[in-house]
Amino acid sequence: MIIGICGGSGSGKTTLLNRLSEEYKHLQPSVFSMDNYYLPIEKQTIDENGYYNFDLPTALDEKRLTDDLNRLVNGEPITVKEYHFNAPPGKNILVTIEPSPLLIVEGLFLFHYEGVRNLLDFSIFVEVDPDVQLDRRLYRDQESRGYSREDILYQWNYHVLPCYEKYLLPYRSTADFIFRNDARADDDYKALIQEITLQLENLKHNV
Repeated sequence: MIIGICGGSGSGKTTLLNRLSEEYKHLQPSVFSMDNYYLPIEKQTIDENGYYNFDLPTALDEKRLTDDLNRLVNGEPITVKEYHFNAPPGKNILVTIEPSPLLIVEGLFLFHYEGVRNLLDFSIFVEVDPDVQLDRRLYRDQESRGYSREDILYQWNYHVLPCYEKYLLPYRSTADFIFRNDARADDDYKALIQEITLQLENLKHNV
């Protein structure tokens, strides 16, 4: 079973992914993060004010990403460079991802990349109040990435929000499950687990 998790920056995609990985650890799920496919900075788009825009579908190596995902789905292990924002060029750690009966794919452009979208058995769209997303991004990018508040707000208004509205939000209605990452998160998580478990059982019986 291939589960996809999509949502805006700071929505809680990674947290949900980790919870699902723990929930189904008996299946030894494979985790595929689209963040590992960012192109080097010299290949990123520069906006009209001279800022790199990492919030475009062209920021990632879509072909390599899709090829690797297909190989994993077809039972082949893959080796990727694990993405860390502050790592020097060429210093990201190589990790091997083994195939598994349960594969969880996470990323911004999960739905926008047709080659990824068509592989999914079950898709989740994570949403949260935009103010919460911005607060999380402000904390993360100041603490771990060394950005100034002004730079973060610029990226939010000119890169992050336009990306969300153009490349994520239009696909919300096509998701199999909307996970509301707010006061209703616990209830939504229980409902999500019931749905995934049911689908896993159905797949097992249909094999």
